[in-house]
Amino acid sequence: MQTLRTLAFVVYFVSSCLFTHGTQIMGIPLYFVNKDWFYAWMALTKQHFGLIITTMTAWWSPTTIRVSGDKSMAGLIKQGEDGMLRMELGERIVVMANHQLYTDWLYLWWISYANDPPMHGHIIIILKESLKYGPIIGPAMMLWGFIFMARKWATDQQRMRYRLQKLSTRHSGPMSGSQGGGMLDPMWLLIFPEGTNLSANTRRQSGKYSEKSGIPDMRHQLLPRSTGLQFCLQELKGTVDYLYDCTIGYEGIPEGQYGQDLFTLRSVYFQGRVPKSVNMHWRRFPLSSIPLDDKDAMLEWTLQRWREKDDLISHFLRTGKFPADKEAVHIEGGPQEDAWKTPYINTEVKPRISLEILQIFAPVLTAALVGRVLVQILDLTVFRR
Repeated sequence: MQTLRTLAFVVYFVSSCLFTHGTQIMGIPLYFVNKDWFYAWMALTKQHFGLIITTMTAWWSPTTIRVSGDKSMAGLIKQGEDGMLRMELGERIVVMANHQLYTDWLYLWWISYANDPPMHGHIIIILKESLKYGPIIGPAMMLWGFIFMARKWATDQQRMRYRLQKLSTRHSGPMSGSQGGGMLDPMWLLIFPEGTNLSANTRRQSGKYSEKSGIPDMRHQLLPRSTGLQFCLQELKGTVDYLYDCTIGYEGIPEGQYGQDLFTLRSVYFQGRVPKSVNMHWRRFPLSSIPLDDKDAMLEWTLQRWREKDDLISHFLRTGKFPADKEAVHIEGGPQEDAWKTPYINTEVKPRISLEILQIFAPVLTAALVGRVLVQILDLTVFRR
């Protein structure tokens, strides 16, 4: 059964990615014709990949998703009567998160899909440079405009400035924002200030950095770096109003152990061994409240947020849930009396429409059909004369 499960997953994932990458390649000529249409086409293919990971998670690794927030998130986390999560985080935001597992970015991409309006075609992820050399996915991420970091600030800074300036350029083509032409493109910029996921090796590295810098180490996370986060927020200031913070916790990881040793991509999708629940606790910070122009103050601000996240994770490890505020969530059809309201939304990763995944095959199949018709027309009108 595990072999069949693995085979089915591989066939699904590889074929879906090939169709999505094929759609990307079809759109490359648009860059030389109309860049607004090119960016819109790439956003469409990014939507397709968001659907791929949403559907594969629903089919191969279903689990409970528990979402909560503090008072700053009042009214922004909602659940419809259909049970689907509805986030209202806006069209241009920066999201920072702790990095527990390789699956973190999959669940955060799904959050962008669950946003109202959906933003899964506009997510930009900052990640390590080695990932761009992976087959199919690497070139796809480059076409999507993801930002790759070599972890050498002298070179990373110029690369980030170029990409962030493009993210603040006004466009007038399709998918350029809900208010019509001439607006800034929607953008969800995702950054992991820890730089890598939590493991025994990275914990040792974090400890060494703690001793060298004199900064007390975290209990459940890695020490974050503030340079990249500060630079992103400085470059996007005036076009982005809020920084959102997501603290992720996976139920079923004993204290002192590491999630990557228990829940690998292989175990989650091939073997069906998933966390009992994936918990996401959200907070919101206005950019105007963050010391963006002071390096030392920005470092201390980031460290303080991570200390708070450490406390949140400690609470989660003791109780199985993050401390949450009832004002943050609204459940349609649920109790409205404060005494009966819950501060948690329990949902699952799944597409809004069961057959929504079929749209990823449409562009390539349509192009193939049109090409076949053109070949037949040429054969009848030219080659048979």
